Amino acid sequence: MLFYLQRTANTNTIICEINADSRGIPNPEKPVNVYWLLFTAGGARKELNYIQRNFAYGIDSKSVGNDVYELNFVSYKKRKFYLKWHVPLKKYQVFATINNKEAILQRIFVKVSGGSFWVPNIVYVEFRGIDPLTGKEVLERFKP
Repeated sequence: MLFYLQRTANTNTIICEINADSRGIPNPEKPVNVYWLLFTAGGARKELNYIQRNFAYGIDSKSVGNDVYELNFVSYKKRKFYLKWHVPLKKYQVFATINNKEAILQRIFVKVSGGSFWVPNIVYVEFRGIDPLTGKEVLERFKP
C-alpha cells in the first residue's frame, strides 16, 4: 500500500497501492492500483466502478522520467503527487507537498457535509504524511 483515502460519508476505505512487477518496478502504463477495502463486508476488496474510476477516485499518471510518475486524482487535478524511489526505505513511495514540505503521503481524509454525489459539499481535505528527513508527521488541511 502506498496511501489510503477516507471520507466522512463512508466507513470503507480507498486503497492506493503500487502496481509493480516481480522486481518491484512500477507498470509504466498504470503504476498505481486503486480499489475499495470494504470494512462493512469483512475487509473484502472491491474494484472501483466506472463512475468512481473516471470521475472520483481514479488516478491519472504520467511518467516524468527517471522512473518518477506524476499522479493526481481524476476529480482534483490541482494537487500532484509523485511516485518515486525512496532510497533509505528501498521502495517506491508517493510524495506530496504537505504544508510546503515534500513528504511521504500516508493518508488523505475528505470531510464532506451534504451536497450530492456529483457535487459534494467538501468542508476540507486533510493530507497526512511523514517528513522523509526527520521522520515527523506533517499535516495540512485545505478547502479545495
